[in-house]
Amino acid sequence: MIIEPRTRGFICLTSHPTGCEQNVMNQIEYIKSKGKIEGAKRVLVLGSSTGFGLASRITSAFGSDAATIGVFFDKPATAGRPGSPGYYNTAAFEKHAHKAGLYAKSINGDAFSNEIKQQVVDLIKEDLGQIDLVIYSLASPVRTHPNSGKRFKSVLKPIGEVFTNKTVDFHTGKVSEISINPAEGQDVENTITVMGGEDWKMWMDALQAENLLSEGATTVAYSYIGPEVTKPVYRNGTIGAAKDHLEATAFTIADDLKSIGGKAFVSVNKALVTQASSAIPVIPLYISLLYKIMKAKGIHEGCIEQIQRLYSERLFGGDLALDEKGRIRIDDLEMREDVQAEVAELWKKATSENLPEIGDLQGYSDEFFSLFGFKVPGVDYDADVNEVVAIPSEK
Repeated sequence: MIIEPRTRGFICLTSHPTGCEQNVMNQIEYIKSKGKIEGAKRVLVLGSSTGFGLASRITSAFGSDAATIGVFFDKPATAGRPGSPGYYNTAAFEKHAHKAGLYAKSINGDAFSNEIKQQVVDLIKEDLGQIDLVIYSLASPVRTHPNSGKRFKSVLKPIGEVFTNKTVDFHTGKVSEISINPAEGQDVENTITVMGGEDWKMWMDALQAENLLSEGATTVAYSYIGPEVTKPVYRNGTIGAAKDHLEATAFTIADDLKSIGGKAFVSVNKALVTQASSAIPVIPLYISLLYKIMKAKGIHEGCIEQIQRLYSERLFGGDLALDEKGRIRIDDLEMREDVQAEVAELWKKATSENLPEIGDLQGYSDEFFSLFGFKVPGVDYDADVNEVVAIPSEK
């Protein structure tokens, strides 16, 4: 079939297997071009199919020749109906990892569930013995709690008062004002339950209980802080409360891992176009301005560049450069004073008319569509493509 992008709001309803594979190949080539990283050899990536999780899996495999197990929750294709981009990304990753002689297996299912945790435990026992590095990169708006069976939903809301500011529809370029009502009832607690650190700790407990973590094993979860302009709705809002919980959980896990000389960190990453960030009001406008400035300064990074730097300079480079709260900061270039001062100036001026000049809305849009395998250079979108693709390790 010929697959074209179909969108509804901030969601793309279709994805392109050839474009997704090309994206994965481009990331693999980038990692190979940067040279070897003396990193972990047996890696578990939770949330491995898109964004920072996928970049972590690629960096581990092609930077450190690591055996990787990936856990993700994605929709496979059926005849006439494309699968989700994460499914195609995983199929492409495994294909190229196997071609390179690397161990790579994947489990598709709800990582919050006890069943998937048990499947992963069994697979590690069977194939790898132990794990040296656990990357926690889950992003989900809902979580069914594995013990109670209760379903929790996260919300993106400020805490305490209405938040009003500019936003942009990145499909049309229209800049408008948006107001978001504050959290109420159980909003904060529910968001922490979905996006906080409880599930990360459950994973680490499950692995440690079965002696599946090697001596000196490390785990890293990903977080975001962001600028002043998004603070009321993001870092000081419901999502920020969840991120605070996640970051506090790192210290609890680190204490638990002391017996094996293990470590737990949170890495604060840069603002990037992802399926999740596209859904957050204000963020698309911020990113379009940020990209323009960082590209002009020659310091722009995507997911793969961020994670390559995290691995080579921080995790395995001898200098974690932790901040005052014990976090790894690879948002350091984004948060540079000169960068943020320029963003703040442009923010005041941004209108529908001048955004194409002062921002990088086209770059934002192109990157959004590339998440789904569209607008990827070198791909013939007029060609027939087989939408039904298999992940090699799936039985």
